[in-house]
Amino acid sequence: MLLLAIPLTVVATLIVVLILANFVSGEKKVEHNIDRLYASDDPQFIRSMSLLLGPPVTSGNRYTVLLNGDEIFPSMLDGIQSATQTITFETFIYWSGEIGAHFAAALSEKARSGVAVHILLDWMGCKKMDHRYLNELRQAGAEVVQYHKPHWTGLGRMNNRTHRKLLIIDGRLGFTGGVGIAEEWTGHAQDEKHWRDTHFRVEGPVVGHMQAVFMDNWIKATGNVLHGPKYFPEIPALPEGNAGSGIAHMFSSSPTHGADDVELMYLMAITAATHSIHLASAYFVPDGLAISALVEAARRGVRVRIVTPGKRIDTHTVREASRACWGDLLAVGIEIHEYQPTMFHCKLLVVDNYLVSVGSTNFDSRSFKLNDEANLNIYDREFARQQSAIFDADIEKSHLVTYEEWLRRPMLEKLIEKVVPLLDWQL
Repeated sequence: MLLLAIPLTVVATLIVVLILANFVSGEKKVEHNIDRLYASDDPQFIRSMSLLLGPPVTSGNRYTVLLNGDEIFPSMLDGIQSATQTITFETFIYWSGEIGAHFAAALSEKARSGVAVHILLDWMGCKKMDHRYLNELRQAGAEVVQYHKPHWTGLGRMNNRTHRKLLIIDGRLGFTGGVGIAEEWTGHAQDEKHWRDTHFRVEGPVVGHMQAVFMDNWIKATGNVLHGPKYFPEIPALPEGNAGSGIAHMFSSSPTHGADDVELMYLMAITAATHSIHLASAYFVPDGLAISALVEAARRGVRVRIVTPGKRIDTHTVREASRACWGDLLAVGIEIHEYQPTMFHCKLLVVDNYLVSVGSTNFDSRSFKLNDEANLNIYDREFARQQSAIFDADIEKSHLVTYEEWLRRPMLEKLIEKVVPLLDWQL
C-alpha cells in the first residue's frame, strides 16, 4: 500500500503543478511606469513603437471601417467569396446560428473549389459551435484546428486562449477587429440583442503582417509551416489617396512570447499623448500601471475619454471589477461613458488624432497577460479623425459617470467591489 501511495502522491502533485501553471508565470512583466521622453508627434514615437513592438511599420496601406454586423459580415463573406488560392481564419468566438451557418457554407464552398482553407478556432470560445459546422468544413476539405483543446499533455496551457480575430484572403486582403461569429453581432446595434462593434477591412503590405500573426498560432497548434507566394505574395504599396500615407504595422502578444507587447503599446501611446486619448473598451479593467499612466496623462492636460459597456453587458462580474477602479480616474477629470443601447464590444484606441490601434485586445489583465492577442496600429491623421467622429457618435448614446455619482453608488455594489478585484488578473 505504501508503494502504491507514492505514485499517487506524485501524480496528484503533478496535476496541482500543471493547474498552477495556468495562472502563474515565472517571467517578469512590465512593472514600472514608462518615462515620457517624447510626444506622439515626435518621429521617435513611431520609431520606438515600430522597433519595440515589431514588425517595423510599412506604408502604402488602405483601411475601411465596418460598423456592426450589417456592414461587417457581408464584407467578410464577400472577401471569402473572392478567394482564389488561400483563406486563413482565426477567431475566439464561433457560435451556432444563422450567421455561423453562412460562414461554414461559404468556407466549405471555397474548400471544395480547391482553395486552401485553414481555420483556427479557440476551443473554449467555440464551445457553443454546432459540430455540424466542423463536419461540414472538414468534409469539404478545409483544415480545422481547435486551439488548446483539453488534453492531459496541455493542462498547463488551458488558461491561455487565442482571442485573435483574423481573416486573410489570398495573403492580400485582411480583416480584424472585435467581432465574433455569432448572432449577437448581426444587425446594426438596434436593440440589446444586437451588439455594437467595429471591424476593419485592410489592404496593402501590412496584410503580410496579419498573415504572419495567424501563422504564429497555426505553427504552435499544428507544427506545420504555411508559406510561399500563395500565403505571402509580394504586395506593392498602394498609392496615397483619401486614406493618407497608410503607415501601419500588425503585432501580437502571447504568454509564450511577447506577453507584454500589447500592454506596452498602450502604455507607450498613453505616455506619449499630448492632446487627447479616446479609448473604446468592451472590458475595461485597468491594472495599476494603466491607471497611473491615464492619471498622469490627464494631469498634464490630455483630455481622456473612455467608452465602456453600461448595464447591458454579457459579463456583469467584469463591470463590477471595472467600476471598482474608476475612483482615481474620475477624480482627475477623466471622462467615463457607459454605452446604453446594447452591449458595447468595441476595442479601439485613438491618440492625438494620429494613432489608431484596433484588434482583439481588451483593456484588462486577461488580454495583457493571458490571452493571445493581435492589434493593428495605424498612424494616419485623416483615418484617426474618422475614428474619433465615430467615437463621438458612441458617446452621444452613452451616460457620463461623474465622480460624485460614482461615490454615491449603492453599498451592495461597494461590497461586491471589495471581492471582485481579487479576480482582476483573470478577467
